[in-house]
Amino acid sequence: MGKRYAVLWLPYLLTDWYTKHHLDCADEPLVFTVQLRGRMAVSAVNPHAEQLGVVPQMLLADARAAVPQLNVLSDKPARKDKLLRAIGLWCIRYTPLVAVDTTGCLILDITGCAHLWGGEIAYLQEIDRQLCQRGYQVRSAIASTIGAAWALARYGISGTIVPEGIPEKPLLALPIACLRLELSLVEKLLKLGFRTVGHVIGLPDQVLKRRFGNELVQRLAQTMGKEEEFIIDPLKPVLPYTERLPCLEPIKTAKGIEIAIEKLLDKLCQRLIGEGKGVRKVKLSCYRIDGKITSIEIGTNRASAHVKHLLGLFKQKIAALAPGLGVEVFVLEGISVEDATPVQELLWSGEGSLDQEALAELLDKFKGKDPTCSIRRFLPDEHHWPERSIRLATSLTEKRMIAWGRDRPRPVRILTPPHPVAVTAPIPDYPPMLFRYKGEVHLIKKADGPERIEREWWVEQGEHRDYYYVEDDQGRRYWLFRLGHYQGDRSSNWYVHGFFA
Repeated sequence: MGKRYAVLWLPYLLTDWYTKHHLDCADEPLVFTVQLRGRMAVSAVNPHAEQLGVVPQMLLADARAAVPQLNVLSDKPARKDKLLRAIGLWCIRYTPLVAVDTTGCLILDITGCAHLWGGEIAYLQEIDRQLCQRGYQVRSAIASTIGAAWALARYGISGTIVPEGIPEKPLLALPIACLRLELSLVEKLLKLGFRTVGHVIGLPDQVLKRRFGNELVQRLAQTMGKEEEFIIDPLKPVLPYTERLPCLEPIKTAKGIEIAIEKLLDKLCQRLIGEGKGVRKVKLSCYRIDGKITSIEIGTNRASAHVKHLLGLFKQKIAALAPGLGVEVFVLEGISVEDATPVQELLWSGEGSLDQEALAELLDKFKGKDPTCSIRRFLPDEHHWPERSIRLATSLTEKRMIAWGRDRPRPVRILTPPHPVAVTAPIPDYPPMLFRYKGEVHLIKKADGPERIEREWWVEQGEHRDYYYVEDDQGRRYWLFRLGHYQGDRSSNWYVHGFFA
C-alpha cells in the first residue's frame, strides 16, 4: 500500500471563528474586519449589521460612514496561525502525523488509518462533519501525494478522493496556481497562455526548467508522484500529566496503596521539575479487578512538585478508598498544572541539592573565569581496590548506584599512582615508627592497622596491600601501605596513598 494524504483547507477560518463566538450572539450591529490589500475590510457581519446594509468585502471606512454606531472586531496578530494549529492538534485523533502548511492548510498523512473508519470515503466525511458541527467551513481531498490533495482541496471539488496510481487525470483542468508556485511565476505562466496543469504537464522537463526554472519542474514531479514529498514538521501534542502503574498482584492494603502512590508521584514530579511546573490538583484513580473505579483528589494552595508533601496529602485520604478485592491499575493525573519556581522547594528541606540551578550556574562561572579549571565529581563504585572504588561522574546530576562506604576511614585525597616512601618499622605487622616523604622525615605518633586489601584476581594479578592510618607529630594524617608480605631478608616496599583532612 502506497502513501495516502488528506488536505483540509478552511478558507474562512477567522470569519467562522468570530461568527461562532461573537457575531451570532451580538445584539448590536457588529462586524469582523481583516487586512485586505493594505486596507481594513469587512470579513463577516452579524444580522443586525446586514439589515443596515453592511456586507462582507466592504471597506471599513465605507461601512462606518453608512452605520456610525457600528461596532468593530479586528483580527489580532497570529490568531489565525494559533487557531489553525489548535485544529491540527485536534485532528491527531484521526492520524498521528498532522502538519500545518504555510498557505493555511492542514496536511494529514492518513496511510493505514482510513480503514478504522470504514474506508477513505467515510473517513473524510467524518472529519468534514465534525468540523462543520463546530462551525467551520472546510474543503478537503485525498490523494497519493501532498501536492495532488492540496490542489484538489484548494481548486477542485471538495471531498474528491483520487485512487492510487492516477493523480494526473483529476488535475489536468485545474488552474496552474494549484501547483503551489510563487505568485510571480504564476503570473508569468498565465501571460504565456499556460492556464491549467494540462498545458504544462506534457512538456519536457528540460524545456520547462530552461524557461521557468527548477520550481515548476519540482512541483510537477511532487504533485504527480515522481518525486517523494513528506511531512517535514508534524505537530506534537502536549502530553497529559498522567502516570500509570499496573500491578502484578491486586493491591488491597493501605500500605500497598501508599507505595503505589509514591512511585507514581516520583515519576510525575520528576517530569514536572524538568519542565519547571507544579500541580495544584491531583487525582488518583484505582481500577479494581471487579471493574469498578474509585478515586480520590488532593489540592494545594500553590504549585508544588514535592513528593513528600503530596504523598502526605494522599495519606490522609487513603482510608476513603474502597479497594474491594484489589486494585490492578493505578492512574495518577495532574488535573491542574501551573508554572512553579524551583526555589520554593528549598522550603521543604534544610540541605542543598545538586539539582539546584544556582549550583550549576556557579560552576559555569568558575569555568568561565578560568578555562583550565577542572571541576570533577566522584561517585562510589563496586570495587574494594582503592584505585577502582570511585569513578568519575558523567554529569552533575548523575545518581550514585551504591552508598559510600563508612565502615573504614578513607582519605579525602588519593594519590594515583601511590608515591614510594622510606619507612622504619620495628617488626612484622607493627605500624611504622617514621617515614621519609619528599625529603621530609615524619615521626609517627599515632597509628592504626593493618587493613589488608587483596587484589581483584578477576581483574589483575599481584600482591596484596597492608594499609595503616598514621598521624605524625605535626598532626598530619596519612594513609600508608606495605606491598606484599613482610620478608626479613630484604626491605619491604612502602607507599603513601592518600592524605586525610
